[in-house]
Amino acid sequence: MNESCGRIVDVNEIKEAVKELAMNITSNIPKGIINALEQASISEESPIGKEIICRILENHKIAREEDVPACQDTGVAMVFVEIGQNVKLEGGDLYDAINEGVRQGYIQGYLRKSVVTDPLFERVNTGDNTPAVIYSDIVPGNNIKVTLAAKGGGAENMSGLIMLPPAAGVQGVKEFVIDLVRKAGPNPCPPIVVGIGIGGTFDRVALLAKKAVLREVGSYNAHPKYAQLERELLEGINALGIGPQGFGGRITALAVNIEFAPCHIASLPVACNLNCHAGSYGSIVL
Repeated sequence: MNESCGRIVDVNEIKEAVKELAMNITSNIPKGIINALEQASISEESPIGKEIICRILENHKIAREEDVPACQDTGVAMVFVEIGQNVKLEGGDLYDAINEGVRQGYIQGYLRKSVVTDPLFERVNTGDNTPAVIYSDIVPGNNIKVTLAAKGGGAENMSGLIMLPPAAGVQGVKEFVIDLVRKAGPNPCPPIVVGIGIGGTFDRVALLAKKAVLREVGSYNAHPKYAQLERELLEGINALGIGPQGFGGRITALAVNIEFAPCHIASLPVACNLNCHAGSYGSIVL
């Protein structure tokens, strides 16, 4: 093949990547979350809170060693695909390949199937956890990056979005996020990771929040003011006293991650997406 023509990738490679991720991520909690939990087990002052965090760490260790899901809710499969602009896909439809990877991974991995056909009237389980929620982006280069997140329902249900007036400013964002976590209480299974999207439009801000919650725990936004806001929000959330599993304590959140985008002069969209301590995600680069 002429290198100037780019790289050809069979969609079956993407299917296999999705399948591999589906069968592995629910038993292998991201290292950033494990590190944050280990630190939380030291800094938590509540005796019951400390005991809960230690039990969570033990649970995640067993999941990893015995290759079983860390949580019974193995979620909706959310797949993010970054495709290099020099890549040509062949061998079939990309989205069909992704869904087949999810189907095979969830069936062969004996993972709980949590997707229903119709959200309101019939609510019949599809039986294989498809269709996945898929986002694809064209990026520079010759590689394909596949990220799969198994997004559980408990934390997802506690998420929210608001269209603030620009005058609400930083204080308005803080009040919205902290009030949302306060109302969520124990429902998202704290300690949680809080993903925040700021800017964009009504639809884009939710995606920003979703990408934020999947950012590595322990990282900070590259923009210093947003990084500072992440720290301030984490402090504010942990001052609520909700604590591990809602039994009280210092550690309600392990991290607050913010992603932002330009927006209309009349708008200040803010979305908040929550992930529990068993939030599972991982990536493969092809």
